[in-house]
This record gives sequence, C-alpha cells and structure tokens, in this order.
Amino acid sequence: MPTRKANATWQGGLQKGTGSFKGQTGLGGQYNFSSRFENGTGSNPEELLAAAHAACFSMALAVGLEQGGFTPTKVETDAACTVDKVGAGFKITRMQLTTRATVPNIDDAKFQAIASATKEGCPVSGALKGNVQIDLEAKLVS
Repeated sequence: MPTRKANATWQGGLQKGTGSFKGQTGLGGQYNFSSRFENGTGSNPEELLAAAHAACFSMALAVGLEQGGFTPTKVETDAACTVDKVGAGFKITRMQLTTRATVPNIDDAKFQAIASATKEGCPVSGALKGNVQIDLEAKLVS
C-alpha cells in the first residue's frame, strides 16, 4: 500500500506566525492562529482532518453497502472536527459525521447497521478511536 506525504511550514511565533501546507498531489493552503482558534481566514489541521474523515467514511460506507449486497448511487458525508482547550493545551475532542446516502432496495435498519459498522471500521475512525469522540448521524435519502 502507498504511503501518502504532506509538508507544513510555520514561520514566526504562535499568534502572529503563519503557516502553509502542501500535499504530494498539490492540495495546499495557508493557516494561522486566527484560522485555527478563532474564525479567521485560512485553513487549519482540524479542517483537513474533517475532510479526510468525510472522504474515508464515504468510501468505506460504499464498500460496506456493496459487501452487504446493495449498490449506493451516492454517499455524501459532512464532518465537523472540534478542538477544545483542555488543561494547559488544546485537544481534538469530537468528530461529528453526518452522512446521507441514496441506496436502492435497502431498509433503514440495515442501512443504519452498515453505517454504524463503517464508523467503527473506516481507517480514519480507527486512527481517532480511543482519543476522539466520534458521533454519526446517518440518513437514507430516496
């Protein structure tokens, strides 16, 4: 399996410094104190983690549905990553996943069971498990 790479650079002190990141495919952006801990312009590590979790979960749910005998026509997942002040530092405390899927010929109980199993089994969930509360709201869309 391939190893994926990215690079980040930070210049200056915490509150007035600036950072940039770039992945091997060209994905990149800027970040700073304000974009991470306030509502400033730019990206932040939590946004990237949320994007990674949403992408991973959507793909893993499609696999789980196929393995269960159902072919999804669309899986869309939103992820919200929360960072909180904990003690003297900060900690990512929660990831809220909200997924909507169009899946012909499946009942809601079966869909919920597969979505729940996916929450436990997707690789990003596995990386966060035990450290971050992961909540899931799964909706079947017709």
